Amino acid sequence: MSDRKSHWERVYATKRPDDVSWFRPHLDRSLAFLDRSALDMNSSIVDVGGGAATFVDDLVERGFRRVTVLDISASALEASKARLGTMAAEVTWVEADALEHVFSFESVDFWHDRAVFHFLRDEGERARYVGALTAALRPGGHVVLGTFALEGPERCSGLQVARYDAVSLLAELGNGFELIDSAEESHQTPWATTQAFVYVYARRRLCSVNPA
Repeated sequence: MSDRKSHWERVYATKRPDDVSWFRPHLDRSLAFLDRSALDMNSSIVDVGGGAATFVDDLVERGFRRVTVLDISASALEASKARLGTMAAEVTWVEADALEHVFSFESVDFWHDRAVFHFLRDEGERARYVGALTAALRPGGHVVLGTFALEGPERCSGLQVARYDAVSLLAELGNGFELIDSAEESHQTPWATTQAFVYVYARRRLCSVNPA
């Protein structure tokens, strides 16, 4: 965890939030999935790896009152706090590794992760992540995972990544989740190159399903 944290602190110490490849002024695809969830304003939303990203801005502006942003980088979180100004007080900020932090059991209604999961190349780490997600998300709760697609980059910020299509990404979640929708996205970086992303929007099943 210390190596991972040091890496991301270096990234955000040397680059502006809008000067990283994954930056978007608005996460339109994620917001569209959120709209489909029809959650009320008291729903618990967690943005994993949301540090300096803009998803939190739109959540606060829309009036969601229980928003948590988790990121391993203190610098990333501080960038968002500075950008939000006084509205930052309306958000819960968690400086932690997504593999280490424990949310209250079945307390989350909507789990959002754009571009954290694809950094987990170790099978054991992915299993830990999915275990943490499943424990935190209430039955019937929603999850959006966004990663590099099969045609996407093999490396990002100096690290190797895993790439997915919708089928393989959903499979990582396991049979405790059912697919609502998936999408592909051609993301334009701040320097006008494109990266292929894939999204899975799924729901935690209300009851467990035995493996086939």
